[in-house]
Amino acid sequence: MKAIGYSESLPIGEERALFDFETPAPTPGPHDLLVRVKAISVNPVDTKVRRRRAGTEGAPVILGWDAAGVVEAVGPEVTLFKAGDEVFYAGDLNRPGTNAELHLVDERITGHKPESLSFAEAAAIPLTAVTAWEGLFDRLEVPFKGKGAKDAKLLVVGAAGGVGSLVVQFARQLTDLTVIGTASRPESRKWVEERGAHAVIDHSRPLAEEIAAAGLGEIDYTFTLTNSDKHWAEIVKAARPQGRIAIIDDPASLDAMLLKTKSLSLHWELMYTRSMFQTPDMIRQHEILDEVARLIDAGTVRTTLGANFGTINAENLRRAHAALESGMSIGKVVLEGWG
Repeated sequence: MKAIGYSESLPIGEERALFDFETPAPTPGPHDLLVRVKAISVNPVDTKVRRRRAGTEGAPVILGWDAAGVVEAVGPEVTLFKAGDEVFYAGDLNRPGTNAELHLVDERITGHKPESLSFAEAAAIPLTAVTAWEGLFDRLEVPFKGKGAKDAKLLVVGAAGGVGSLVVQFARQLTDLTVIGTASRPESRKWVEERGAHAVIDHSRPLAEEIAAAGLGEIDYTFTLTNSDKHWAEIVKAARPQGRIAIIDDPASLDAMLLKTKSLSLHWELMYTRSMFQTPDMIRQHEILDEVARLIDAGTVRTTLGANFGTINAENLRRAHAALESGMSIGKVVLEGWG
């Protein structure tokens, strides 16, 4: 089968940073689905792993943790899917990635693809949807609509990215929160507004000052997605006493003592925790993805596809990685079909 990988960490502008190669098709384990990949999307985790993990010429690393495709075969203990089912998922950080024609994924972290979306549109969703859902409802414990938090405010730092685009939609559609997104460019500001944010502030300026100038008051919940160390003091300053903060990026350092006087709580979100540690509630990610598919098909939530970079091959994938590393992409970058 065709696949894309790398043997050593190189700058993305170099041809060997990602290359096309052939490799044998994998065989499903007990709970595995063998999926023919139709479309993929690219996430910051792809670029991070590329810089940190090395392979060999004989065993290249295959990246990719978002896909939509069709089930070709199932393992002997699979009960949730059958051959021919259309699926979408983010995979497992400990297993080979989705940048391959055929890919293995555990059924318990896989969802049925939204019927209303193309494979490319669906591939933009899984990793960011699970991250956004877990961060809001499992980590921050935001109540669903009608269950409380009617006058509470949510600040989403970096709201125009893949995760931010879904955090804004979930919070606006499924909770009673006032949703405040951050964006610094006219096009990213428009993107956040179109996804339902009640207000958008400029994160190139001090956040607490921007919030105060807009008359938005204190922040009950903060979901910070990028440059968290840069904004940390401002996030704490803007927070309501006894508020909650969730974080997904990799800051060099954070001063936890800043949280003490306000009794603020800090919650890390990594959507791979359940699959990496095979937690007893691992099937929750299947349930989340099926619920997200239902919301999409009902028109409540929409895809976060920002740009389609064409056929799945090494050249286009290198362009996609470069786009993410530039920090200028809006929404998700996808590729579809094998040349």
